[in-house]
Amino acid sequence: MVEKKKIILTVGARPNFMKMAPLYFELKKSNSFIPVIVHTGQHYDYEMSQTFFDDLEIPQPHYFLGVGSDSHAKQTAKTMIEFEEVLIREEPDLVVVFGDVNSTLASSLTAKKRDIPVAHIEAGLRSFDMSMPEEINRKLTDAISDMLFTPSQDGDENLAKEGIESNKIYFVGNIMIDSLVTILQKIDTSYEDKTLQKFGVQRKEYTLVTLHRPSNVDDKNKLQKILTFLNTLSTKISVIFPMHPRTKNSRDEFEINFNPNHGFRITAPLSYKEFIALEKNARFVLTDSGGIQEETTYLNIPCLTLRPNTERPITIKEGTNELANLENVNNKVNLILSDNWKGGKVPELWDGKTAERIVNILKYDSMM
Repeated sequence: MVEKKKIILTVGARPNFMKMAPLYFELKKSNSFIPVIVHTGQHYDYEMSQTFFDDLEIPQPHYFLGVGSDSHAKQTAKTMIEFEEVLIREEPDLVVVFGDVNSTLASSLTAKKRDIPVAHIEAGLRSFDMSMPEEINRKLTDAISDMLFTPSQDGDENLAKEGIESNKIYFVGNIMIDSLVTILQKIDTSYEDKTLQKFGVQRKEYTLVTLHRPSNVDDKNKLQKILTFLNTLSTKISVIFPMHPRTKNSRDEFEINFNPNHGFRITAPLSYKEFIALEKNARFVLTDSGGIQEETTYLNIPCLTLRPNTERPITIKEGTNELANLENVNNKVNLILSDNWKGGKVPELWDGKTAERIVNILKYDSMM
């Protein structure tokens, strides 16, 4: 009997859960691997963590490290200390990391220091903006990973330019779309109707907003301007804004007070299923999230990304996304509302089968 290989899947924040879930189930199905889930607890809010495990039917993590929020240095250090204990206990054959959060880099460094191979899912993405902590995490993780699974061909090109050997790079498609396809199968018309009724909106008669990046929410003046813009926007079209804990904390700390219009609804974070039901039926989405740029491209929903750059340029080149700022966002909104927005297409291999391709590679790769 061939011995099963033990693979640790490390997650730390909401986007990681959606990338991890399809791979976990595919590994279980293969009967060649023992997947072990480690949740670092880098971001831990019930609505943004546990409900995603529930919606995606992921089992409880085998380990919860409870790292919590802190400075980048302290958070990275805490993760490394706690994760090393897991590696000593489990002795895995491979550590798989996802995306670009601090947990991703910390877990990668810890594994490599113990001579354990690392696979990076969502490798090769670049914003070319080193002021973003995520860009630092992406580049350093890719530099030390043994297997780099890319979601789009531009990822392969970026890695090649950085000198990564071609035999380490695998173009497998976007694993977040695997989870999106799965959750869409659980959302019927009745659930959509119930969700829209809960928020008092009709299909295509509202915009969905998510904002959490430091560049948007950690500066009082910038956050005030964004909230003022959204309030004004709500006189044209209803606005639903599930507020990230970071954004809420900034609003409260800055003591930003304003009277939201009737059409401007700020809510607590939503479950994955509920959010996708709203996203699917929105007229457009305004965001600074990387993953939502991808979801809207797949769903063919217009997307405005309130950032000066994106590590997912394929969502602009082939999809429905455009970058925006506070100077031009109103003009772009008017284009969408007048039905003059560009069309898009689903990029190559964004088909819900990325996890299957990854597991097939792991089965036959000589490193495993």
